[in-house]
Amino acid sequence: MFTPNARLRSAAAAATMAAALIGLGAGAANAAGWPPLQEGAYLYSGTTGTGTVTTVDLDDFGTCHTLSKAALSVQIASGSASLELYPGAGCAGAPPWRSGSLTQTDLPRATLSYRVVTP
Repeated sequence: MFTPNARLRSAAAAATMAAALIGLGAGAANAAGWPPLQEGAYLYSGTTGTGTVTTVDLDDFGTCHTLSKAALSVQIASGSASLELYPGAGCAGAPPWRSGSLTQTDLPRATLSYRVVTP
């Protein structure tokens, strides 16, 4: 026979176990998403940080770079630089999409070129 306190402890233990299992499920889903945020800028040929990775030189301000493969997502963590991303090669196609200095997103359209700019 259970006392009221024993029932309460059992219910609390069950609720704690359920919360832990839900948390584990959420962690597994997150593991399949974006790569961990790290300093620098990265362009990805797939969505949500997948596919071929292009590492951006954030010290090369103003130079137009054409990608060998279109980028579909971007991740940038920098206090001093952001990116202008263009749909055409040679920084053609207006208007460019501009990142912030802290961005992790799928792009609104495929990007074939970029330049580093100040935020």
